[in-house]
Amino acid sequence: MNNSHTLPRLEDLKQQAKRLRAGLGEDGDFISHSESLELVAKQYGMRDWNTLHAAVGNRPPPPISVGARINGHYLGQAFVGEVLGVQSLSPGRTRITIELDDPVDVVTFDSFSAFRRRISATINSDGKTTEKTSNGVPQLVLA
Repeated sequence: MNNSHTLPRLEDLKQQAKRLRAGLGEDGDFISHSESLELVAKQYGMRDWNTLHAAVGNRPPPPISVGARINGHYLGQAFVGEVLGVQSLSPGRTRITIELDDPVDVVTFDSFSAFRRRISATINSDGKTTEKTSNGVPQLVLA
C-alpha cells in the first residue's frame, strides 16, 4: 500500500498520529508522539516515519483543474480564489486564470489603488511565476 498516489497529505498523516496517540492513551496505552508516527507509517506499508514522510514529500503536486479552490500570494498579497482556466504550455509550464474571492490591490503606492479580481499568469511546476517583482519575489505563488 505504499503507492504515493494513495497517501494522504502530510498534515493529515500527522493528525492521524495525534488521534492514534490520544485514542491509545484513553485506553491506558501511553505511547510517545514519535511512536505514533512510526505506527502510522506501518499502517501505510512503510518501513518507518522517515520513509513515509519522504514518499509524501517527494510526490508531484496535484494538477490544477478548472473549478479548483486555490490560495497563495499575488504581488505579495494573500488571496483565495477559483481556477477559471488552465492551459498546458510545455512540460512544467501552465497558464492559469484565477477569479479571486476578494480583489487585491496591485499598487503599493499610498495615494493610489488599483484592485484586481482576476489573475492570469504562467506558472512553473513549483506553482510560481518566473516573473518577479522588483524585490525578487515571484509575482504569483500558489500555496
